[in-house]
Amino acid sequence: MTALGTLRFGRQYTTTADGGHFLADDTLGIDGYVSPAAERMAVFAGTRDSFAHAQHTLRELCGWHLDDEVIRQLTHAAARRATAHRETRTDDERMARAPGDLEVAIDAGKVNTDTGWRDVKLAVFCRRKAGPPVGLDQWKDRTLPTPSVRAVVAAIEEASAFAGRVRAESDRLNVTTAADLTVLGDGAEWIWNLSAAVVPQAAGVLDAFHAIAHVADAVKAIGTEPSAAAERIATGRRALLGQGKVGIETWIADRFGELPAGADGEPLIGLAAYLLPHATRLEYASRLARGRSIGSGLVEGSITQFVNRRLKQTGAKWKVAHVGPLVELAALIDTPDWNTLWVAA
Repeated sequence: MTALGTLRFGRQYTTTADGGHFLADDTLGIDGYVSPAAERMAVFAGTRDSFAHAQHTLRELCGWHLDDEVIRQLTHAAARRATAHRETRTDDERMARAPGDLEVAIDAGKVNTDTGWRDVKLAVFCRRKAGPPVGLDQWKDRTLPTPSVRAVVAAIEEASAFAGRVRAESDRLNVTTAADLTVLGDGAEWIWNLSAAVVPQAAGVLDAFHAIAHVADAVKAIGTEPSAAAERIATGRRALLGQGKVGIETWIADRFGELPAGADGEPLIGLAAYLLPHATRLEYASRLARGRSIGSGLVEGSITQFVNRRLKQTGAKWKVAHVGPLVELAALIDTPDWNTLWVAA
């Protein structure tokens, strides 16, 4: 595209026994339908949005008529290459130099695949500076510093296989035995089994938002009057965040004492059962006092912002093998290794 409009150029191909080719392609670094710079732009657009929207974006911004199927093929090929070349990245060096404490947040999200709805599991490794110390009244409104370095692994596979993937990444980043490593996740048993197998020395933190949501659900399920429910939830939240295991157990006992004769206390029993395996993962007050995270929002944000927005578009159905590499490629875009991927290519 120029100020004078579109200029069209012809290319003279030479026919050989192996097929046709343009003599200058080797010099220009072109191997295939698009140049490396064009491929990078197409993959960037195809990773951020649907392939059809990427086609429209490239047509409007660049004047290219690049078919969405070509964009799809280029994007998946780049994702496979990025995953295969993980060992060449420099994020392990940045992870070692960056300030702050190490965290790994683990979760899963649903994706529609050619074999039905499946869980794509994610683990986000990062190093993050501490934020300002806060008390129980300010924790929800605080803004933690953005991680200074981040690495993501993702795959649709059984938990045991994913544990091996996380262990390989942990070893690559040299954080497996780090003294300051914290694992953050919700109450899913597979997360904590993985944590115990892969990084047994790491501290564990049950995502505070999930824990508080369970407290609120228990209050509502036992039939608490609406006028009193908000107060009961607030006292449960303060007991959980302020005193951890001891505080929430006392709060549950008090709620049992308030039940009328014959009332169903099963929701409170369910809450206690949910929290029981996480007794050592409820040290929220001390982490708040040190400006540390108490939630797995980093990985849940990845799921909400990418998996839900990009992979759950209307009519989308993915091949299982494509999902994990595409999620990892999307995470790579915001790091220095995105540029390295194309320089190396």
